[in-house]
Amino acid sequence: MKQWGPQIDCVTNDNVIVSVVNSLDEPFLITWNGIQQRRNSWQDGVYGTNCPIPPGQNFTYILQVKDQIGSFFYFPSLAFHKAAGGFGGITISSRPMIPVPFPPPAADYTILAGDWFKQNHTVSSLSLVLLLTTDSSFDAVDRNPHENFQDLKAILDGGSDLPFPDGLLINGRGSNGFTFNVDQGKTYRLRISNVGMSTSINFRIQGHKMLLVEVEGTHSLQNTYSSLDIHLGQTQNLTASGPRPNPQGSYHYGMVNFTRTIRLANSAPVINGKQRYAVNSVSFIPADTPLKIADYFKISGVFSLGSISDSPTGGGGYLQTSVMAADFRGFAEIVFENSEDTVQSWHIDGHFFFVVGMDGGQWSASSRTSYNLRDGISRSTVQVYPNSWTALYVPLDNVGMWNIRSQNWARQYLGQQFYLRVYSPVNSWRDEYPIPKNAITCGRASGRKTRPL
Repeated sequence: MKQWGPQIDCVTNDNVIVSVVNSLDEPFLITWNGIQQRRNSWQDGVYGTNCPIPPGQNFTYILQVKDQIGSFFYFPSLAFHKAAGGFGGITISSRPMIPVPFPPPAADYTILAGDWFKQNHTVSSLSLVLLLTTDSSFDAVDRNPHENFQDLKAILDGGSDLPFPDGLLINGRGSNGFTFNVDQGKTYRLRISNVGMSTSINFRIQGHKMLLVEVEGTHSLQNTYSSLDIHLGQTQNLTASGPRPNPQGSYHYGMVNFTRTIRLANSAPVINGKQRYAVNSVSFIPADTPLKIADYFKISGVFSLGSISDSPTGGGGYLQTSVMAADFRGFAEIVFENSEDTVQSWHIDGHFFFVVGMDGGQWSASSRTSYNLRDGISRSTVQVYPNSWTALYVPLDNVGMWNIRSQNWARQYLGQQFYLRVYSPVNSWRDEYPIPKNAITCGRASGRKTRPL
């Protein structure tokens, strides 16, 4: 009985066609963690951009993994389906003529690790059929894992926080373990993703040193570790040996003047007697219509731009469908501020960013003097340590409606997220693809036509 879905293997700039059949008795969506969906937030697979796949129906995602390499993963994004599994690895390889800065390994393994809850069970069937097409290849896999999992969603809906997890699964296996066969003296590549809901993990191989070679699609400086922290939603690539890579790319982010500073503070307010989580005092609530769909059809009353501020308000928490406006081709400084006693993990859909600074205490303008403006790597998920801050430089180079969220799934579910609308006044395929012909419409957009076949 497997908890995860099929592995997706592709090459930079491939068109990947994924048909998802929903065999559940409730709506379903899949999102693609770290895949940038260039000009195409229509394929992002979160409720702010897509109508859910109804029970018994299917939807075909068409993803172009444009200008990306590396290790990523997909997972169910609605409700608390992620607690039952349904996630899988994504590997984007370089084109054959593009060298990578380390010797080829003897083998390549994907490790999907995450926390697991088991007590007070209800029974749910997470039954999916994913039909994967990459270029001319085709792979069909039918998974029917009848997973027992706690009704975590009901706990959160009742206003309580989640209990401590019961354990850790690696590729769907617990105490009985998951086995890789290796030969002494050979080097192996491990693509490790934290697909859990609430827990950072520390990864090590007893008696071995590990070389970090890639972080979420970027070849890193190759430092050696005996163990490595992997926070929620993050992916690291490790090998046993390898040379130091050349400096990364030609994008000199430290020489670009940022056009806007956005400070985002997480908090844990109690609203209407129930535990919620918030960003700049706003606890996100889903609208009755996906935001991208409402924006496309110009349906008023679904959301308001500017419904979340650019900096912490210091006020009490409140409920709102929060959407922040941003200009296409802007360059933002985003500072995540964490005054709580737990590690936070943040993800930005549709974009990469450069981590330029981390420190304890309160961020201020003078904190910029400590920024790394030379050799930071780009990624899409970052941790913020307790009572600390993390600063990013983000090129806003991808038009669309993009989710910025906590990777702690209870916090995300209870409001620690919002959407960033990156807008271009030019109606051109150069900036954004049109709505897909097969787009599902729902809510106030039910019955609306997408575009001619």
